[in-house]
Amino acid sequence: MSSLNKEILKQKVTAAILAHKDEIFSLAQSIVKEPEMGFKEHKTAAKIADVFTKHHISHATGQGITGIKALLPGRTHNRKIAVLGEMDAITCVDHPMADATTGAAHACGHHAQIAAMVAASIGLKESGVMEDLDGDVIPFAVPAEEYVEIEYRNRLRREGKIKYLGGKSELIQRGAFDDVDMAMMIHLATDGDSHRTVYIGGTSNGFLGKMIRFIGREAHAAGAPHEGINALNAAMVALMAVHAQRETFRDEDHVRFHPIITSGGDLVNVIPADVRIESYVRAKTIEAIMDANKKINRALKGGASAIGAEVEITDLPGFLPLANDNNLTELFKDNALTLLGPDSIIPLEHHAASTDMGDLSHIMPVVHPWIGGVSGNAHTRDFKVVDPEMAYLISAQCMAMTIIDLLADGATKAKQVLTSYQPKMTKEEYITFMDSIH
Repeated sequence: MSSLNKEILKQKVTAAILAHKDEIFSLAQSIVKEPEMGFKEHKTAAKIADVFTKHHISHATGQGITGIKALLPGRTHNRKIAVLGEMDAITCVDHPMADATTGAAHACGHHAQIAAMVAASIGLKESGVMEDLDGDVIPFAVPAEEYVEIEYRNRLRREGKIKYLGGKSELIQRGAFDDVDMAMMIHLATDGDSHRTVYIGGTSNGFLGKMIRFIGREAHAAGAPHEGINALNAAMVALMAVHAQRETFRDEDHVRFHPIITSGGDLVNVIPADVRIESYVRAKTIEAIMDANKKINRALKGGASAIGAEVEITDLPGFLPLANDNNLTELFKDNALTLLGPDSIIPLEHHAASTDMGDLSHIMPVVHPWIGGVSGNAHTRDFKVVDPEMAYLISAQCMAMTIIDLLADGATKAKQVLTSYQPKMTKEEYITFMDSIH
């Protein structure tokens, strides 16, 4: 296929996306109005399924409880590219679009990911370009990227409903990505960049999850405190001991430990006997995560010992560090340049946040750019999309155009990406590592 013909395919798919602008905007707004937490995204899944059905895109529901895996077949089927969108919200009770009952809100922009994924799917389907591409596209709405409500998810794990607490890691171990060669998705910028900016490349932190329980002995807080063992004091001393470790964390490892107390006692006049904490241990590399975790566990145990309490520490498999594939990044960048110009492209080095796209990046090539068009910082009441065309449409056009580059000409570019990619783990090695965290 000549470069001219490939450009014609790109023009067709971008025009098809724009032709369905109202439908895509409506889907995004509908999802914003009914946010759902991870592994609970039933309404969101139904909305996505309805759009796929309308456009005759075959799909399977119930992937990792709520996920939806679709298929856009090409003229040949040797290569398969997944286009992902995350379905879940976070808790942000002060967000103006928060659910009044659950406090859930799309304060991280996952609704935009779904809109962009669906827009790219509609564009590829309705333009007819799949008939000229040598490979399949797998639109995939995935659950539970936000690693939250740890106690709830751990209960699902004990009940055998999930094995891992993150959506993509759960889907990896279920085999949902076994037929996928590479994956792409977008994420909205987290720092309130309202401009038409695309941040590309770079890496991000991984983490492991933690559930911590300090066990003391209850007693009357005024009449007989000497008969009790204050689990809250143990937790406070333990957290101060963790703070005393921070100078031992190397700057280049980007270590983060940010606990919340989910239960601090029962009554003000009873010495707290059961105090619970959730947290992550984040860092740039697996080695740094494990090293920091040893120090943190040591500090937690020391705090409990100082007060005479006991501590139960449950380490849980979290997310692996993200590494964008350079070849996929360059293809995405070239298409973003075409749509937005050079001043809009900003290379990234490292991001201290985490995503379970990092798990996929260890076993296949991925690209995960950050898209502007938002105001307010992520995970706050102020976060919102202010440029929906950028967030929902231009991002989708970039992904669809990149897919054309990969699958045109006998999927030559896709083959080149796969040939140069060196996986950090096989799927089996990945599962072995995740299972080693406990």
